[in-house]
Amino acid sequence: MSKRRDDLAAFLRTRRERVTPEMVGLPPGTRRRTPGLRREEVAQLAGVGVTWYTWLEQGRPINVSLQVLDSIARTLMLDAAERHQLHLLAGHAEAAPTPDGGLVTPSMQMIIDQLSPLPAAYSNSRHDVLAWNPAYAALFPELVSAPVEERNSLWQCFVHRDWRTALVNREQELHGSVAVFRGAYTRHADDPCWRDFVKRLSAASPEFAALWATHDVADPRSRAKTFNNEVVGELRFTSAMFNCASAPETRMTVYTPVDEATRSAVVWLTAHSERAHGMLGA
Repeated sequence: MSKRRDDLAAFLRTRRERVTPEMVGLPPGTRRRTPGLRREEVAQLAGVGVTWYTWLEQGRPINVSLQVLDSIARTLMLDAAERHQLHLLAGHAEAAPTPDGGLVTPSMQMIIDQLSPLPAAYSNSRHDVLAWNPAYAALFPELVSAPVEERNSLWQCFVHRDWRTALVNREQELHGSVAVFRGAYTRHADDPCWRDFVKRLSAASPEFAALWATHDVADPRSRAKTFNNEVVGELRFTSAMFNCASAPETRMTVYTPVDEATRSAVVWLTAHSERAHGMLGA
């Protein structure tokens, strides 16, 4: 095992040991022989295989993408410098350290939890959804339950059928979203993780590829959004975005109902999320 792999194994182990189950919303459990999270818990939270993550922490010579490394970094609550160190140790020396919203602190999570029944979530400038409250999960169950590499609002809108049919004024919404993404991409064009995301999404969605080719750009802004929910019908919101000074390029998005019918429907969905999922699967 090379010195870099030795260092990678030690780095991952020490980062894992400092994250307690309570910090990531897991029960503390009993008879824990080591501090911090277990390997299988890190694998589950990061959306990777247990065996694969074990091999990575053992320093075995396996290939790992930047996207997976970023997922592990979020799970282990790494800051920007630690994220860069992880990239270097895993053999991605070309990855520059970027403050791209990889960490949602417990206090940040508490803020959006307190906003219920208003759906709220944190996302980064690549549109990866990083954290959410119960109302947001009830509104977008497919997104929050997706594999980590697909837990991205752009990916969901262009690739998955449920999102394609749920958006009202879809053409206008997607054009605006891609234009905002283009503005962020310009700041990260040298980042292989961003380039890989655009490549994969272009291959998965000709519609995205066509909009991407326009090179239209726009700044993020609040706007009206309407969704057709299969259980409760039409939902109408005003979305508002707030930048987080403590986590650069991380923004909080809050959906405020524009009428009482929407507000009541969101409250019902949040309280009956399991029943709603069953109705969709029936």
